[in-house]
Amino acid sequence: MSPRPETSLAERKRQLVADELTSAALQLLASKGYDAVTTDEIAAAAGVSRRTFFRYFASKEDVVVRFLADMGTGMRAALADRPTDEPVSVALRHAVSGPLAACGDHADSARGVVRLILGTPALHARFLERQAQWRDDLTAELAARTGADPGAGSDADLYPQMAAGMALTAFNTVLQRWSDSEGAEAPAGLLERAFALLAPALDVQ
Repeated sequence: MSPRPETSLAERKRQLVADELTSAALQLLASKGYDAVTTDEIAAAAGVSRRTFFRYFASKEDVVVRFLADMGTGMRAALADRPTDEPVSVALRHAVSGPLAACGDHADSARGVVRLILGTPALHARFLERQAQWRDDLTAELAARTGADPGAGSDADLYPQMAAGMALTAFNTVLQRWSDSEGAEAPAGLLERAFALLAPALDVQ
């Protein structure tokens, strides 16, 4: 028998344990507060040993960092999949909408996690750090889409990085507004309103 299916099965099991740990950690952290939760509690909630926890994560902060990494996964691919003749504002709105749609689908639990991240200085700093990579990814895709060179000196070459930054500013604003509104405003509607305000600047190309 080929060893390939066994490797695939092992990887799936590893992913399942990581997902269980992440889910347990985020629920505990959101409900009790970042400082009040220990790694032992997270491991117990996920039904694994403390030793197993540390095989996957170096700390409880790393659990949240993984969540943040997953949140931004696919933004560049989503932008690349948009029609090339579509207005940039529409393409970018779709590119950053995935994580917000997920928040809307799991509103109660997601709102607690968002508040945890935005309200804990160490986690908020990691969130902004992670967004630097998202911005670079979106900038590269926008440069390919528009033919601009982000490293060159013309005004047109400033556009990809500025547009990517504007899109992520809208993303952050919507997250904060949705978190503060107790769910009174849906993320999708807030995002549409935000990009309607940005469209005149984004669609100058």
